[in-house]
Amino acid sequence: MEGTKRSNIQIESHVEIVQKHHQRTGELTDGYVVQILTKSPNHPHGIKVRLETGEVGRVKKIFEDD
Repeated sequence: MEGTKRSNIQIESHVEIVQKHHQRTGELTDGYVVQILTKSPNHPHGIKVRLETGEVGRVKKIFEDD
């Protein structure tokens, strides 16, 4: 699913994010969302979230729950 639409992301969604300092390398971090930080309904670079580990970044991939 697209990480650019806020409506696709819920608390406890399993996602992959790119952190600010990893934007050049594109290194992704996966985890579960505890807070959605972007207020607008969409963002071209991905919705900014905070993971349960405290890491903050923009969503690049949303895993589908089975």
